[in-house]
Amino acid sequence: MSELYRRFGGGLGTLFLALVGVWLAGMVLAPNVMMIDYALRPNLPPSQLGGPNDVYSLDNILYLANEGVHRAIFFKTVWASALVAFITFLVCYPMAFWLAQHATVNQTAVVLLALTIPFWINEVLRTLAWYILLAFRGPLNAFLLSLGIIDEPVRWYGDGGVLAGMTYAYILFMLFPIYNAIESLDKSQIEAARDLGGSTWRIHWRVVIPHAKAGIATGCVFTFMLAAGSYVAPALLGAPGSRWFTEIIYNWFFEGGDWNRGAAYALVLLVLCLAVVLVTLRIARVSLTEVAK
Repeated sequence: MSELYRRFGGGLGTLFLALVGVWLAGMVLAPNVMMIDYALRPNLPPSQLGGPNDVYSLDNILYLANEGVHRAIFFKTVWASALVAFITFLVCYPMAFWLAQHATVNQTAVVLLALTIPFWINEVLRTLAWYILLAFRGPLNAFLLSLGIIDEPVRWYGDGGVLAGMTYAYILFMLFPIYNAIESLDKSQIEAARDLGGSTWRIHWRVVIPHAKAGIATGCVFTFMLAAGSYVAPALLGAPGSRWFTEIIYNWFFEGGDWNRGAAYALVLLVLCLAVVLVTLRIARVSLTEVAK
């Protein structure tokens, strides 16, 4: 804060802080307060709002705890989101290492541009492209049939399609933090480890990954939270047996007309996701300050 006042002076610095405060209050604090308020109150007709039945309770949250199907979808969403983060890490780490340590400036620019251009398009359209690609009579099945790898078209829609779509949708949120972290690693450290007889696996495990753990943690946090809160990919690429928890929340709001129960489900998802993130950072020994960087 002192740096802000030093650079911009008292008047402009105060204005910046006020704008940030208004934005946080209007876009972060107020919606979450409203969500908590809705989650702890019953779904009543307008005439009964503020009446004797309009009391705070945990009934909406307990409903989730007692509803076996919704509870199973909830925990499935959590572990599947963690799986999306893990798969995205496996895809992005080798690419980030190559870009940061081996690629030329031109190669890095071309690859990053090629990865970034599709993200100029809305997420719905990008997911729709996967919907077409994975269709029963789509290009992927046609290609595999032409090579003789499969004898009949495969139904890709379901958990596999959702995982593939999400991995693609959030790849940049994993790639850039890891790339930025590895880029700051001095190449002499890798060369010294190799001169001392370290294998490629050992060099990555003992040198590269510890140095890049803040970037890895940041990418995993971003990817996990985005996957857990995703609606488009599960809705388009999922199947009846692969429902996502956000679809249940959507149904409570827009089909069931019960905003209170939908808010309770959203609150539970938010709290558990935050808990998972904090535990993960604790295990990785990465602070929130390092993630924020």
